[in-house]
Amino acid sequence: MSEFNKITFRKSLIEWYLEEKRNLPWRETSDPYKIWVSEIMLQQTRVDTVIPYYNRFIDAFPSMEELASADEEKLLKQWEGLGYYSRARNLQAGVREVVENYNSVVPQTREEISTLKGVGPYTAGAILSIAYGRPEHAVDGNVMRVLSRVLLIKEDIAKPKTRKIFEQAVSEIIDVQDPSSFNQGLMELGAVICTPTSPKCLLCPVRENCSAFFAGEQNDLPIKTKNKKTKALHYDIYVAQNEHKQFLMEKRPETGLLANMYQFPMIEHALKEMDTILLLQERYAIHFSKEIDLGTFKHVFSHLTWEMNCFVGHAVGESQLDTCKWLTIEEIKEVPMPVPMLKIWKAYIERGN
Repeated sequence: MSEFNKITFRKSLIEWYLEEKRNLPWRETSDPYKIWVSEIMLQQTRVDTVIPYYNRFIDAFPSMEELASADEEKLLKQWEGLGYYSRARNLQAGVREVVENYNSVVPQTREEISTLKGVGPYTAGAILSIAYGRPEHAVDGNVMRVLSRVLLIKEDIAKPKTRKIFEQAVSEIIDVQDPSSFNQGLMELGAVICTPTSPKCLLCPVRENCSAFFAGEQNDLPIKTKNKKTKALHYDIYVAQNEHKQFLMEKRPETGLLANMYQFPMIEHALKEMDTILLLQERYAIHFSKEIDLGTFKHVFSHLTWEMNCFVGHAVGESQLDTCKWLTIEEIKEVPMPVPMLKIWKAYIERGN
Protein backbone atom coordinates (compact mmCIF):
# COMPACT_ATOMS: atom_id res chain seq x y z
CA MET A 1 0.00 0.00 0.00
CA SER A 2 1.25 3.49 -0.84
CA GLU A 3 1.36 6.27 1.74
CA PHE A 4 -2.06 7.53 2.87
CA ASN A 5 -3.33 10.07 0.35
CA LYS A 6 -5.88 12.36 1.92
CA ILE A 7 -6.87 13.89 -1.44
CA THR A 8 -7.91 10.57 -2.96
CA PHE A 9 -9.44 9.51 0.35
CA ARG A 10 -11.66 12.60 0.45
CA LYS A 11 -12.66 12.25 -3.18
CA SER A 12 -13.52 8.55 -2.91
CA LEU A 13 -15.44 9.02 0.35
CA ILE A 14 -17.52 12.00 -0.75
CA GLU A 15 -18.34 10.59 -4.19
CA TRP A 16 -19.51 7.36 -2.58
CA TYR A 17 -21.56 9.20 0.05
CA LEU A 18 -23.33 11.45 -2.44
CA GLU A 19 -24.16 8.45 -4.60
CA GLU A 20 -25.10 5.88 -1.95
CA LYS A 21 -26.30 7.78 1.12
CA ARG A 22 -29.48 6.60 2.79
CA ASN A 23 -32.58 8.76 2.43
CA LEU A 24 -33.04 10.08 5.97
CA PRO A 25 -35.40 12.93 6.94
CA TRP A 26 -32.73 15.05 8.65
CA ARG A 27 -30.67 14.95 5.46
CA GLU A 28 -33.38 16.91 3.69
CA THR A 29 -32.69 20.07 5.69
CA SER A 30 -29.87 22.42 6.58
CA ASP A 31 -31.79 23.85 9.54
CA PRO A 32 -29.33 23.69 12.48
CA TYR A 33 -32.18 23.14 14.95
CA LYS A 34 -33.49 20.07 13.13
CA ILE A 35 -30.00 18.68 12.66
CA TRP A 36 -29.40 19.26 16.38
CA VAL A 37 -32.54 17.28 17.24
CA SER A 38 -31.51 14.39 14.99
CA GLU A 39 -27.99 14.21 16.38
CA ILE A 40 -29.22 14.08 19.97
CA MET A 41 -31.76 11.38 19.12
CA LEU A 42 -29.16 9.31 17.27
CA GLN A 43 -26.90 9.08 20.32
CA GLN A 44 -26.91 5.41 21.38
CA THR A 45 -30.01 4.73 19.25
CA ARG A 46 -30.43 2.98 15.89
CA VAL A 47 -31.33 5.05 12.83
CA ASP A 48 -34.45 2.98 12.05
CA THR A 49 -35.71 3.58 15.58
CA VAL A 50 -35.07 7.32 15.44
CA ILE A 51 -36.85 8.12 12.15
CA PRO A 52 -40.49 8.02 13.41
CA TYR A 53 -39.50 9.74 16.67
CA TYR A 54 -37.73 12.51 14.75
CA ASN A 55 -40.70 13.09 12.46
CA ARG A 56 -43.18 13.23 15.35
CA PHE A 57 -40.89 15.46 17.41
CA ILE A 58 -40.45 17.99 14.60
CA ASP A 59 -44.21 17.96 14.01
CA ALA A 60 -44.79 18.66 17.71
CA PHE A 61 -42.01 21.23 18.04
CA PRO A 62 -41.34 22.66 14.55
CA SER A 63 -39.35 25.61 15.90
CA MET A 64 -36.95 26.28 18.73
CA GLU A 65 -39.42 28.69 20.29
CA GLU A 66 -42.06 25.98 20.55
CA LEU A 67 -39.65 23.49 22.10
CA ALA A 68 -38.30 26.12 24.49
CA SER A 69 -41.80 26.91 25.80
CA ALA A 70 -43.04 23.32 25.92
CA ASP A 71 -44.20 21.68 29.14
CA GLU A 72 -41.72 19.02 30.27
CA GLU A 73 -44.40 16.35 30.46
CA LYS A 74 -45.26 16.94 26.78
CA LEU A 75 -41.55 16.85 25.92
CA LEU A 76 -41.05 13.52 27.73
CA LYS A 77 -44.18 12.07 26.12
CA GLN A 78 -42.70 12.82 22.67
CA TRP A 79 -39.44 11.17 23.77
CA GLU A 80 -41.21 8.20 25.40
CA GLY A 81 -39.54 4.94 24.41
CA LEU A 82 -36.29 6.46 23.15
CA GLY A 83 -34.65 6.21 26.56
CA TYR A 84 -31.80 8.31 27.98
CA TYR A 85 -34.33 10.99 28.90
CA SER A 86 -31.67 13.42 30.10
CA ARG A 87 -30.93 13.93 26.39
CA ALA A 88 -34.39 15.43 25.90
CA ARG A 89 -34.11 17.69 28.94
CA ASN A 90 -30.65 18.87 27.93
CA LEU A 91 -31.84 19.51 24.38
CA GLN A 92 -34.67 21.67 25.64
CA ALA A 93 -32.34 23.53 28.02
CA GLY A 94 -29.85 24.16 25.22
CA VAL A 95 -32.58 25.36 22.86
CA ARG A 96 -33.85 27.74 25.55
CA GLU A 97 -30.35 29.21 25.80
CA VAL A 98 -30.31 29.81 22.05
CA VAL A 99 -33.76 31.42 22.10
CA GLU A 100 -32.94 33.64 25.07
CA ASN A 101 -29.28 34.48 24.45
CA TYR A 102 -28.77 34.18 20.68
CA ASN A 103 -32.07 35.50 19.31
CA SER A 104 -33.05 31.97 18.20
CA VAL A 105 -29.97 31.57 15.97
CA VAL A 106 -27.81 28.53 16.72
CA PRO A 107 -24.20 29.73 17.24
CA GLN A 108 -21.82 29.21 14.35
CA THR A 109 -18.55 28.79 16.26
CA ARG A 110 -17.36 25.78 18.25
CA GLU A 111 -16.53 27.98 21.22
CA GLU A 112 -20.06 29.37 21.50
CA ILE A 113 -22.06 26.29 20.55
CA SER A 114 -20.09 24.15 23.01
CA THR A 115 -21.37 26.24 25.92
CA LEU A 116 -24.94 25.06 25.28
CA LYS A 117 -26.42 22.43 27.58
CA GLY A 118 -25.98 18.92 26.20
CA VAL A 119 -23.79 19.94 23.24
CA GLY A 120 -20.53 18.00 23.39
CA PRO A 121 -17.64 17.97 20.90
CA TYR A 122 -19.35 15.56 18.50
CA THR A 123 -22.73 17.31 18.41
CA ALA A 124 -21.03 20.69 18.02
CA GLY A 125 -18.98 19.46 15.07
CA ALA A 126 -21.95 17.76 13.43
CA ILE A 127 -24.14 20.88 13.58
CA LEU A 128 -21.35 23.21 12.46
CA SER A 129 -20.25 21.06 9.52
CA ILE A 130 -23.68 19.88 8.32
CA ALA A 131 -25.74 23.04 8.88
CA TYR A 132 -23.09 25.71 8.39
CA GLY A 133 -20.45 24.03 6.22
CA ARG A 134 -17.70 24.61 8.78
CA PRO A 135 -14.66 22.28 8.55
CA GLU A 136 -15.06 20.99 12.12
CA HIS A 137 -14.44 17.44 13.35
CA ALA A 138 -17.43 15.33 14.42
CA VAL A 139 -16.07 12.17 15.98
CA ASP A 140 -18.43 9.44 17.16
CA GLY A 141 -18.06 5.67 17.49
CA ASN A 142 -18.55 5.11 13.77
CA VAL A 143 -15.85 7.63 12.88
CA MET A 144 -13.39 6.18 15.39
CA ARG A 145 -13.96 2.69 14.03
CA VAL A 146 -13.43 3.79 10.42
CA LEU A 147 -10.31 5.81 11.10
CA SER A 148 -8.79 3.24 13.45
CA ARG A 149 -8.82 0.90 10.44
CA VAL A 150 -7.95 3.39 7.72
CA LEU A 151 -5.06 4.93 9.67
CA LEU A 152 -4.19 1.82 11.71
CA ILE A 153 -4.72 3.58 15.04
CA LYS A 154 -4.39 1.04 17.86
CA GLU A 155 -5.32 3.22 20.83
CA ASP A 156 -8.17 2.02 23.06
CA ILE A 157 -11.27 3.91 21.90
CA ALA A 158 -13.00 3.19 25.22
CA LYS A 159 -10.64 5.68 26.89
CA PRO A 160 -11.91 9.28 26.73
CA LYS A 161 -8.46 10.70 25.98
CA THR A 162 -8.25 8.63 22.77
CA ARG A 163 -10.98 10.74 21.15
CA LYS A 164 -8.49 13.61 20.87
CA ILE A 165 -6.33 11.49 18.55
CA PHE A 166 -9.24 10.96 16.18
CA GLU A 167 -10.38 14.59 16.40
CA GLN A 168 -6.89 15.66 15.35
CA ALA A 169 -6.89 13.12 12.53
CA VAL A 170 -10.20 14.41 11.16
CA SER A 171 -9.00 18.01 11.43
CA GLU A 172 -6.00 17.12 9.26
CA ILE A 173 -7.85 15.25 6.51
CA ILE A 174 -11.30 16.89 6.40
CA ASP A 175 -12.45 18.32 3.08
CA VAL A 176 -12.71 22.07 3.68
CA GLN A 177 -14.80 22.51 0.52
CA ASP A 178 -17.49 20.04 1.60
CA PRO A 179 -17.07 19.22 5.30
CA SER A 180 -20.73 18.22 5.55
CA SER A 181 -20.43 15.37 3.04
CA PHE A 182 -17.03 14.40 4.43
CA ASN A 183 -18.23 14.04 8.02
CA GLN A 184 -21.51 12.41 7.05
CA GLY A 185 -19.59 10.14 4.71
CA LEU A 186 -17.41 8.90 7.57
CA MET A 187 -20.50 8.29 9.70
CA GLU A 188 -22.32 6.54 6.86
CA LEU A 189 -19.31 4.38 6.04
CA GLY A 190 -19.12 3.21 9.64
CA ALA A 191 -22.84 2.51 9.73
CA VAL A 192 -23.24 0.48 6.55
CA ILE A 193 -19.80 -0.72 5.33
CA CYS A 194 -17.11 -0.47 8.00
CA THR A 195 -19.28 -2.20 10.60
CA PRO A 196 -18.13 -3.46 14.04
CA THR A 197 -17.98 -7.07 12.88
CA SER A 198 -17.45 -8.47 9.38
CA PRO A 199 -16.70 -5.15 7.65
CA LYS A 200 -17.62 -5.21 3.95
CA CYS A 201 -14.12 -4.36 2.72
CA LEU A 202 -14.73 -5.45 -0.87
CA LEU A 203 -17.51 -2.83 -1.13
CA CYS A 204 -15.56 -0.10 0.62
CA PRO A 205 -14.93 3.06 -1.45
CA VAL A 206 -11.74 3.93 0.50
CA ARG A 207 -10.26 0.42 0.61
CA GLU A 208 -7.17 1.53 -1.35
CA ASN A 209 -6.41 3.98 1.46
CA CYS A 210 -7.06 1.55 4.33
CA SER A 211 -3.96 0.43 6.23
CA ALA A 212 -5.83 -2.22 8.23
CA PHE A 213 -7.17 -3.85 5.05
CA PHE A 214 -3.73 -4.23 3.56
CA ALA A 215 -2.32 -5.44 6.88
CA GLY A 216 -5.19 -7.91 7.30
CA GLU A 217 -6.11 -6.36 10.66
CA GLN A 218 -9.54 -4.91 9.88
CA ASN A 219 -11.29 -7.44 12.13
CA ASP A 220 -8.96 -6.65 15.04
CA LEU A 221 -9.73 -2.94 15.12
CA PRO A 222 -10.76 -0.81 16.81
CA ILE A 223 -9.24 -1.69 20.17
CA LYS A 224 -11.96 -1.34 22.78
CA THR A 225 -11.94 -2.60 26.35
CA LYS A 226 -15.21 -4.09 27.57
CA ASN A 227 -17.42 -2.34 30.07
CA LYS A 228 -17.73 -3.63 33.60
CA LYS A 229 -20.62 -5.96 34.35
CA THR A 230 -23.85 -4.08 35.00
CA LYS A 231 -25.54 -4.15 38.38
CA ALA A 232 -28.87 -6.00 38.65
CA LEU A 233 -31.78 -4.66 40.72
CA HIS A 234 -34.86 -6.78 41.47
CA TYR A 235 -38.36 -5.31 41.81
CA ASP A 236 -41.94 -6.35 42.27
CA ILE A 237 -44.23 -4.18 40.14
CA TYR A 238 -47.95 -3.83 40.88
CA VAL A 239 -50.64 -2.84 38.39
CA ALA A 240 -53.19 -1.73 40.96
CA GLN A 241 -56.73 -0.96 39.79
CA ASN A 242 -59.50 0.52 41.96
CA GLU A 243 -63.28 0.19 41.72
CA HIS A 244 -63.44 3.19 39.36
CA LYS A 245 -61.20 1.41 36.83
CA GLN A 246 -58.33 3.76 37.62
CA PHE A 247 -54.73 2.69 38.02
CA LEU A 248 -52.28 3.88 40.64
CA MET A 249 -49.26 5.57 39.09
CA GLU A 250 -46.33 7.29 40.70
CA LYS A 251 -44.21 10.12 39.32
CA ARG A 252 -40.51 9.55 39.81
CA PRO A 253 -38.29 12.20 41.48
CA GLU A 254 -37.24 15.33 39.56
CA THR A 255 -33.63 14.19 39.41
CA GLY A 256 -31.86 10.91 38.78
CA LEU A 257 -32.74 7.93 36.60
CA LEU A 258 -35.95 8.39 34.56
CA ALA A 259 -36.65 11.71 36.29
CA ASN A 260 -40.32 12.83 36.23
CA MET A 261 -41.46 9.71 34.35
CA TYR A 262 -44.53 7.77 35.53
CA GLN A 263 -44.37 4.22 36.83
CA PHE A 264 -46.57 1.63 38.47
CA PRO A 265 -45.88 1.07 42.18
CA MET A 266 -42.61 -0.81 42.53
CA ILE A 267 -40.86 -2.30 45.52
CA GLU A 268 -37.19 -3.20 45.42
CA HIS A 269 -36.02 -6.56 46.78
CA ALA A 270 -33.52 -5.22 49.26
CA LEU A 271 -33.90 -8.30 51.47
CA LYS A 272 -34.54 -11.94 50.64
CA GLU A 273 -37.93 -13.48 51.38
CA MET A 274 -39.46 -10.09 52.12
CA ASP A 275 -43.21 -9.58 51.80
CA THR A 276 -43.43 -6.84 49.21
CA ILE A 277 -47.23 -6.77 49.44
CA LEU A 278 -46.95 -5.47 53.00
CA LEU A 279 -44.34 -2.92 51.96
CA LEU A 280 -46.58 -1.84 49.08
CA GLN A 281 -49.55 -1.33 51.37
CA GLU A 282 -47.46 0.49 53.95
CA ARG A 283 -45.76 2.79 51.45
CA TYR A 284 -48.81 3.68 49.34
CA ALA A 285 -51.51 3.43 52.03
CA ILE A 286 -53.64 1.06 49.97
CA HIS A 287 -54.90 -2.49 50.43
CA PHE A 288 -53.89 -4.61 47.44
CA SER A 289 -55.27 -8.04 46.55
CA LYS A 290 -52.91 -9.85 44.17
CA GLU A 291 -54.92 -11.76 41.57
CA ILE A 292 -52.79 -12.28 38.47
CA ASP A 293 -49.10 -12.92 37.92
CA LEU A 294 -48.40 -10.92 34.76
CA GLY A 295 -44.92 -12.41 34.36
CA THR A 296 -41.30 -11.36 34.55
CA PHE A 297 -39.76 -8.50 32.65
CA LYS A 298 -36.20 -7.36 32.14
CA HIS A 299 -34.82 -4.00 31.08
CA VAL A 300 -31.14 -3.21 30.53
CA PHE A 301 -29.91 0.32 31.10
CA SER A 302 -26.36 1.38 30.24
CA HIS A 303 -25.16 0.87 33.82
CA LEU A 304 -27.70 -1.44 35.46
CA THR A 305 -30.43 -3.99 34.82
CA TRP A 306 -33.96 -4.13 36.21
CA GLU A 307 -35.33 -7.63 36.85
CA MET A 308 -39.08 -7.24 37.42
CA ASN A 309 -41.86 -9.52 38.63
CA CYS A 310 -45.22 -8.00 37.77
CA PHE A 311 -48.58 -8.57 39.46
CA VAL A 312 -52.11 -7.36 38.75
CA GLY A 313 -54.86 -6.87 41.28
CA HIS A 314 -57.45 -4.63 42.88
CA ALA A 315 -56.65 -1.87 45.32
CA VAL A 316 -58.67 -0.09 47.97
CA GLY A 317 -57.64 3.19 49.57
CA GLU A 318 -56.20 6.57 48.69
CA SER A 319 -52.45 6.93 48.47
CA GLN A 320 -51.12 9.69 50.70
CA LEU A 321 -48.10 10.32 48.52
CA ASP A 322 -48.13 13.61 46.60
CA THR A 323 -46.33 11.86 43.75
CA CYS A 324 -49.17 9.38 43.15
CA LYS A 325 -52.26 9.64 40.97
CA TRP A 326 -55.15 7.39 40.05
CA LEU A 327 -55.38 7.49 36.26
CA THR A 328 -57.82 6.06 33.72
CA ILE A 329 -56.60 4.15 30.67
CA GLU A 330 -57.07 7.28 28.55
CA GLU A 331 -55.14 9.41 31.03
CA ILE A 332 -52.30 6.89 31.11
CA LYS A 333 -51.89 7.41 27.36
CA GLU A 334 -51.07 11.06 28.02
CA VAL A 335 -48.34 10.70 30.66
CA PRO A 336 -44.72 9.83 29.84
CA MET A 337 -43.68 6.33 30.88
CA PRO A 338 -40.24 4.72 30.60
CA VAL A 339 -39.75 1.64 28.44
CA PRO A 340 -39.93 -0.89 31.34
CA MET A 341 -43.39 0.41 32.28
CA LEU A 342 -44.51 0.51 28.64
CA LYS A 343 -43.59 -3.19 28.35
CA ILE A 344 -45.66 -4.02 31.42
CA TRP A 345 -48.61 -1.89 30.32
CA LYS A 346 -48.59 -3.46 26.85
CA ALA A 347 -48.62 -6.94 28.40
CA TYR A 348 -51.53 -5.92 30.63
CA ILE A 349 -53.57 -4.52 27.73
CA GLU A 350 -52.85 -7.54 25.51
CA ARG A 351 -54.00 -9.86 28.28
CA GLY A 352 -57.42 -8.22 28.03
CA ASN A 353 -57.82 -7.39 31.69
